[in-house]
Amino acid sequence: MSSAGATLRVPDGRQGPGPMPSALVEALDLPVARRMAGILPGDRRAAGVGSGTELAQLRAYQVGDDVRQIDAAATARTGEPHVRVHVPERTLTTWLVIDVSPSMAFGTAARLKSDVAEGVAQVVGRLAVRRAGRIGLVTFGSGRMRLIPPRGSRPALIGVRRTLGEGVAVDGQSDPLGLAHAIGRVGRIAVQPGFIVIVSDFRDYRDWATPIGGLRMRHSVLAVEVRDPRESALPAVGRLALIDPETGARVEIDSNNRALRERFAAAERRRRDEVARELRRLRIDHAVLSTEGDWLFELGRTLR
Repeated sequence: MSSAGATLRVPDGRQGPGPMPSALVEALDLPVARRMAGILPGDRRAAGVGSGTELAQLRAYQVGDDVRQIDAAATARTGEPHVRVHVPERTLTTWLVIDVSPSMAFGTAARLKSDVAEGVAQVVGRLAVRRAGRIGLVTFGSGRMRLIPPRGSRPALIGVRRTLGEGVAVDGQSDPLGLAHAIGRVGRIAVQPGFIVIVSDFRDYRDWATPIGGLRMRHSVLAVEVRDPRESALPAVGRLALIDPETGARVEIDSNNRALRERFAAAERRRRDEVARELRRLRIDHAVLSTEGDWLFELGRTLR
């Protein structure tokens, strides 16, 4: 983990993720399950042998073997007891990689970006444990990386809610390499193939393309980009004093200047196009959600 001592706070404008109708969550079940491993649990070969549905081998009965696994046909054919040894079915692990940098506390519409991120984490977590899976959580962007090892069922969901409920980092604590470090950490820990969901606004992070491409070689990866409509267009409201939440830098501008507004919008389009182009090049599934409107509906439409 990186430097300790980072401070988290609950943003003043926090609204929470909002309504999450059961019908919409249910509709996401199969699309999410397909991305959890490309195929459903039980269809993938796991390491070793054990209890499962796929036959690994037939061998002679040994003292201590489960008599329920005796194969009648092989026993009759050879004249001595034989047992069936199966490939074990393995529970799939879903990793949530959540951005808690200061910019995630921004929001000018129905909610903050951190509210949307929290909602995505809750929905994906609920769908993951429904299939007897496990959930691991990594948060980044606060000056220190926090990791909760994979767990199953209700304790996993409670851990995710409590951790994200602590809020986001205070101004000026973001690490430009935070996203790259978080992805690299998950890549080192997650040995077995699984489903990794990265939720971030992808602002002011660098050098993340190589590690996320490495994840894609082994895991199913979904990048969820959270935006706010005010980030793409500057309103004409006169002189403004703006503070960069990531660095704490303060700048004064005249928003009535049309050329300035056009340069601002063009720069933001280039930034977003670059993120989308990089994810497309790496063949990473990319969902774009907004603080405006129904983020859950948009997530479902993207995944389906």
